[in-house]
Amino acid sequence: MSSKTIGPDIKAGLVVFLVALPLCLGIAMACNVPLFSGIISGVIGGILVCTISGARYSVSGPAAGLTSIVISAIATLGSYEIFLAAVVFAGVIQILLGILKAGGLGNYIPNAVIKGMLAGIGIILIIKQIPHLFGYDKDPEGDMEFIQLDGENSFTELVHMVNFITPGSLLIGIISFLLLIVCGKKLYTTNKVFSNLPAPLLVVIVGILLTIAFKQSPFLQIDEQHLVSLPVIKDIADLRANLAFPDFSFIGNIKFWTVAFTLGLVASIETLLNIEATDKLDPEKNETNSNRELFAQGAGNMAAGLLGGLPVTSVIVRSSANINAGAKTKVSVIIHAFLLLISVLAFPGLLSLIPNSALAAILIVTGFKLTKIDIFKQQFKSGLEQFLPFIITIIVMLLTDLLKGVGVGILVAIFFIIRDNIKHSFETNSNTIDGKLYYLLKLPQHVTFFNKGFLIRFFEKIEPESKLIIDGSINKKINRDSKDVISDFIITAKQKKIEIELIKYTEND
Repeated sequence: MSSKTIGPDIKAGLVVFLVALPLCLGIAMACNVPLFSGIISGVIGGILVCTISGARYSVSGPAAGLTSIVISAIATLGSYEIFLAAVVFAGVIQILLGILKAGGLGNYIPNAVIKGMLAGIGIILIIKQIPHLFGYDKDPEGDMEFIQLDGENSFTELVHMVNFITPGSLLIGIISFLLLIVCGKKLYTTNKVFSNLPAPLLVVIVGILLTIAFKQSPFLQIDEQHLVSLPVIKDIADLRANLAFPDFSFIGNIKFWTVAFTLGLVASIETLLNIEATDKLDPEKNETNSNRELFAQGAGNMAAGLLGGLPVTSVIVRSSANINAGAKTKVSVIIHAFLLLISVLAFPGLLSLIPNSALAAILIVTGFKLTKIDIFKQQFKSGLEQFLPFIITIIVMLLTDLLKGVGVGILVAIFFIIRDNIKHSFETNSNTIDGKLYYLLKLPQHVTFFNKGFLIRFFEKIEPESKLIIDGSINKKINRDSKDVISDFIITAKQKKIEIELIKYTEND
């Protein structure tokens, strides 16, 4: 920590806090667990995970992508307390994955898919926040699933919101959105006074003042359901009432271990994806040690399970907000965590005056920063092999969830890899010398069964009474299927009077 970085880190910490607060509470609400559970996870992710992790900008906390798994797991195990015990062991599994260096798997995710994931999250964030901007808050804040808990989906919610517009919320949302646009202009960012006030903080302050002012107007008055909902903790008794602790009595049941392993693996995959994405957004292009990150996340989930928090992962929305806010070190993440804890314990009454529409405006702007039009243009110009995995990742994410979108995107990317491997692996040539047609087939270092089709088509084109040179100079390994195709052609070539010359290639194994 230095005098040059502490100022930017404090401002970034404030911004991340304002983004994280509704998400932590909303995810807890969506999971139907105590609201304080989301705050606990945000604090653990911001302090414990951040301290152990080597990531500079990554923010960890409760993840929207785990919501459906959490709901299903609690229903399967029968209670939140038993689920917390499973979270503890999920953390142990993540620590073991880190020790076994499983984090390297993240290095094999194509860049096009990572970019698609970032853009997809941005689009989903925008779509999900528009109803909150209009004052329609039926779907909990932080829900990122296509099929929502209220029975609607991401698109039908946009239709239904028209019938449930809250005038006061909509007006605050529009003002908040305009404020954020103005705050991004040079006039604001270069001003010595205004530049020290983070735009999201200004939006929240204005939102609170307007909420208070609108209480005098029956038309613009905003009900509690459209304001931030916080757990009320006045004393130790309230704190105990909002805490839950793990129950290990179910440890001998196979369902318990199924939940623990599922949580451990899915949380690890989400973390690796988000770490890769965060590194792509990092202006200095630092590379995070993914094995150390898994270890840190495991420690965080053990603590979360023991203290009653939801499972944590690295989360891209908060991480991108941290980078965009100008964070310099991981101190900004720690500051956001302390603000989460202090705000709930010290001044929940003030925070409960924050309108959801003001926070929605902040998150919509965050979403736009993740899904800039330039990204689509760049991927399109890079060709189909980059654009298709990118756009398909986005589409599948919109219609399902993050993991399915990334999974399908990777499959599409693999298709292009296989296609290119088949198409460009072999060096071939043909030429006529002294009236005789010569063919050259130069084998690559590795020939797989994917190359079998190419070899068959190549051999079919070879004219009778010609000569084929098969050069295996650089070949190190050839799959049995492809080797059989070559061997069969060598046998049939005699009937067509095709001369075969082998260079450093042996027919027999």
